[in-house]
Amino acid sequence: MDKSEYKHVFVFAEQREGVLQPVAIELLGKARELAAALHEKVVAVLLGDGVEEAATRCVAHGADTVILAGAPELATYATEPYAQALYSIATGHRPAIFLFGATTIGRDLAPRLSARLDTGLTADCTALDISPDGDLLMTRPAFGGNLMATILCKEHRPQMSTVRPGVMRPGDRDDGRVGTIERVSIPFDRSRFRTRLLRSTREEKERVDITAARVLVSGGRGAGDAAGFRALDELARVLGAEVSSSRAVVDAGIVPRDRQVGQTGKTVRPDLYIAAGISGAIQHLAGMDESGYIIAINTDKSAPIFQVADLGIVGDVSAILPLLTARLRALREKRNHD
Repeated sequence: MDKSEYKHVFVFAEQREGVLQPVAIELLGKARELAAALHEKVVAVLLGDGVEEAATRCVAHGADTVILAGAPELATYATEPYAQALYSIATGHRPAIFLFGATTIGRDLAPRLSARLDTGLTADCTALDISPDGDLLMTRPAFGGNLMATILCKEHRPQMSTVRPGVMRPGDRDDGRVGTIERVSIPFDRSRFRTRLLRSTREEKERVDITAARVLVSGGRGAGDAAGFRALDELARVLGAEVSSSRAVVDAGIVPRDRQVGQTGKTVRPDLYIAAGISGAIQHLAGMDESGYIIAINTDKSAPIFQVADLGIVGDVSAILPLLTARLRALREKRNHD
């Protein structure tokens, strides 16, 4: 393989119903850093039908070129049509790097493309960088988050990675940026289409995704059992917050996995993060240490969580949370009365 023939940093610009997904915006921001280090361009790959507005947003968020494949077959996500489209684009344009969000779509699509391209794929990355030799350094948790492994793909191209949503900071939107939109036609092999979408049903969720929450009340082993977590729910209601947790609580079956913060969970950056009964293992800190303001409550004054906290309270969560909730509720009622 002549690696010199492979150029630029490609990003799969995931969209749903024409709306560019946050992880795509995050990846475009990171791709700008990687491309600058390589002195190359950022290329967004956008698949869909009638998604021209999303293409314009890709340029505003950092793409130099948008490869737009518009076709009825790509209107809704299906594995085979999308895999064929990306394979056609990748073989025709030869990207050096191809980034995907580690979403349900990205985790389904990226490994199928890497297999067809006969290249490697590093999944669920939390950091990306460029080596002195110009290779992509892909870092991800290993052994349950106890180690961080940095992986290279030196012999094959493209270098492919899926990246966890919320890990990369999105760049600023600049509607004045100028980019190129390149429309391509995909030669589909419809004989390989094995599935057909009959109906799509939207599930209404009562809770906000923790990666989008501005305030999080997060509980750890020190918050106790399910009864203890009801105190967190009460505080969250007063604050208009979402409840999240450490891995230990998820493993105990108290909180669903989509509420987990940390290397093996989700990366969050709320304006306010309240850590109740969380000791602060490095795996958890990696998922929340960039929060705007961190309040930690723990009985152990030497707990690592206090090293990143803006405000620390040494005490029993079960005693402090009800007092805090009552005080905040009284302040809110007074403000409403005034």
